[in-house]
Amino acid sequence: MKHFLRMLIQVCLYFYCKFLWRCLKFVMRKLTGRCELQRICYNTKPGASRTMKIETSLRDSKSKLLQTSVSVHPDAIEKTIEDIMELKKINPDINPQLGISLQACLLQIVGYRNLIADVEKLRREPYDSDNPQHEEMLLKLWKFLKPNTPLESRISKQWCEIGFQGDDPKTDFRGMGLLGLYNLQYFAERDAAAAQQVLSDSLHPKCRDITKEEISKFSKAEWEKKRMDKAIGYSFAIVGINITDLAYNLLVSGALKTHFYNIAPEAPTLSHFQQTFCYLMHEFHKFWIEEDPMDIMEFNRVREKFRKRIIKQLQNPDMALCPHFAASEGLINI
Repeated sequence: MKHFLRMLIQVCLYFYCKFLWRCLKFVMRKLTGRCELQRICYNTKPGASRTMKIETSLRDSKSKLLQTSVSVHPDAIEKTIEDIMELKKINPDINPQLGISLQACLLQIVGYRNLIADVEKLRREPYDSDNPQHEEMLLKLWKFLKPNTPLESRISKQWCEIGFQGDDPKTDFRGMGLLGLYNLQYFAERDAAAAQQVLSDSLHPKCRDITKEEISKFSKAEWEKKRMDKAIGYSFAIVGINITDLAYNLLVSGALKTHFYNIAPEAPTLSHFQQTFCYLMHEFHKFWIEEDPMDIMEFNRVREKFRKRIIKQLQNPDMALCPHFAASEGLINI
């Protein structure tokens, strides 16, 4: 009974707040002479802050036209903007900037949805060793990461040198499908120097420098043990697939909207997603060194701590994951 009453109260509060919000919107329109979309576009700076407010306004509207506008085909966006302006009785000749602003926001909103579909399609496609294109991508990955070391055969223990678990990498792509391979190859090709350095560090890890403050916290025995400990490396390719999973979940959950809406002036694309993966790989590598784990069994703990840090950064509406790598030089930071 208590559970039922609690649910009933929550439902009543929801509809009460929704009613109050609609009343407030009506009052604001009468006072300002502008609809909610106009107020957002004129009072909020371009980027994630504006686009996310527009997205919420369209999605929560009682108008079917506005609700469906967030999922139209990109080619229909211009016509959709005209229909919205007509519905809201806004003269485009008097308010030309509104149409431009709405179009930019819808391109990002629709583009984000389409990006999820593109990424999901790659994730669901399994690696096929009988597919020449798949095999070519895998061999290119080796070539980019180990340019001076020929691969002796397709099935080889050499794959362990770049972080795969066995002599045939295809089994490691089961979780993320082709998406994992696409991301790894992109990183290795577009930012070869950084990828090769991260690979080298993962195989031959170096202990981070310990500050005087940290030293003072150790007892003599603990300090001697810490000084003799070896830094722990990790399997480059396996971690790359794992970070692909992290990037995928950030995308699907909507957490990456802040980043993409701030750096992509129009629709975010697969290249933006792959550039984000490169950034996450680069940052995770630094984070791993900073955490200085005792052994590889701490990977999940370190990964979860890293995930929480990234999510916290993305909660800032002005946040754009800073491009510290060559692959992202083309990004526009608004």
